[in-house]
Amino acid sequence: MSPTLLFSFVIAYFLVLLGVAWYTSRNSNNDSFFIGNKNSNWMLVAFGMIGTSLSGVTFVSVPGAVGRDAFTYFQIVIGYFLGYLVIAYVLLPLYYRLNLTSIYNYLSTRLGFKSYKTGASFFILSRTLGATARLYLVVKILQDAILTSFGVPFWLTTLIILVMILLYTYEGGVKTIVWTDTLQTSGMLIGLLVCVWYILKALNYGVGEGLQAMTDAGYTNMFVTDPSSKLFFLKQVLAGAFITITMTGMDQEMMQKNISVRTLKDSQKNMISFAAVLMVVNLLFLFLGGLLYMYGKSLGVDATGDKIFPLLALEHMPPAVSVIFIIALISALFPSADGAITALTSSFCIDILGIQRRDDLSEAQKKKTRQRVHLTFAAIFLFFVMVFHQINSPSMIGVILKVAGYTYGPLLGLFSFGILTKRAVNDRLVPVVAVISPIICFLVDKYQASLFGGFEIGLELLILNGLLTFIGLWLISRKPVNS
Repeated sequence: MSPTLLFSFVIAYFLVLLGVAWYTSRNSNNDSFFIGNKNSNWMLVAFGMIGTSLSGVTFVSVPGAVGRDAFTYFQIVIGYFLGYLVIAYVLLPLYYRLNLTSIYNYLSTRLGFKSYKTGASFFILSRTLGATARLYLVVKILQDAILTSFGVPFWLTTLIILVMILLYTYEGGVKTIVWTDTLQTSGMLIGLLVCVWYILKALNYGVGEGLQAMTDAGYTNMFVTDPSSKLFFLKQVLAGAFITITMTGMDQEMMQKNISVRTLKDSQKNMISFAAVLMVVNLLFLFLGGLLYMYGKSLGVDATGDKIFPLLALEHMPPAVSVIFIIALISALFPSADGAITALTSSFCIDILGIQRRDDLSEAQKKKTRQRVHLTFAAIFLFFVMVFHQINSPSMIGVILKVAGYTYGPLLGLFSFGILTKRAVNDRLVPVVAVISPIICFLVDKYQASLFGGFEIGLELLILNGLLTFIGLWLISRKPVNS
């Protein structure tokens, strides 16, 4: 399909986003940017969070992984649902009771100032790496499909997309993102359903027939019962639960949308409804993955991994479906990138710079500082996307979950220690514990064959990291004086 035509649809879509941003950011202030004035509609937040959670990586990598791992990813999705229950009934009541703008303020209240700064710093590191990995995947597809034919270099494509994101998040922040994420989630889900419908029609299958054909081909195998495998059911479910608790419940980007809802009850309804829909959507992506591999075989296309969906959609489907795929892809791109830049700006301004507590700064000065930080994070995103471009992994979802195991583990340990114990820590030593734990996990992962033989450690590395942090905090803690 003509790259010029595809590019025109990308521009049209972006103009719609700008229109939404202009409407929602009128009369905005710092509270609008950080927490949406605590007036967000829970149904919009729940629906928009689907797009943020899935991102372009899920849109491309989850279907692509079916050829290698069949439907085993759904074991992790089951764990996700359990994790969302913990967030709804353990973490959200805590955040609302303390009336937090940044969730890391809890660590300051419970453990101390250094613990607070450590938690916020690990969030900034974690979200920066995860969001830029997601952004890289989608930028690469857009580059290959559209921009290369115009002679535009990869770095400039990335810069253009980041400028687009800045334009519609610069003023409104969370208040704008709640609405743009709703629009973008709609675009992504429509793209998913259209691609499923088209392939079923092309293969002359109904839904049941397609599922049976996938089963016959071995694509629907979901549960692994071998305890030594890194895909073992219990490992995957536990990993999924803890990934959700940390990457959603202890992540400012995801939680700033939840705590922007007016009441705790509405925020809990948002979380549970979002979790249920997310399970169904992930199952649809796996179903699409099986269809893609069968469709590719029928055409003699030998692509796998992250390449199969873009290749088939852009080169072996009608122009209308190609356009819908591109719109769905950028719909998957923007929610993960715009929310991340906004959340990182919020966390850095509130947690690191402390501008909300600065009485010596006027509202205009605070806003100017926030905008400078916003621009700085856009530049950081550009740098890390270029780093991932050099790495060029064939499956970015694996990279993202691996990185999360190292960077979110200390957050899991910090929050768990604060919630599950009443002990007081030596706050000065908390950063040391939080750095040592991931280093130990790296060494365990690197030498696991020598340490455990045939037993494989996979995504549960996150749990080990959190446990090591918890133990380290216990060792530098004491019973409170008034206990």
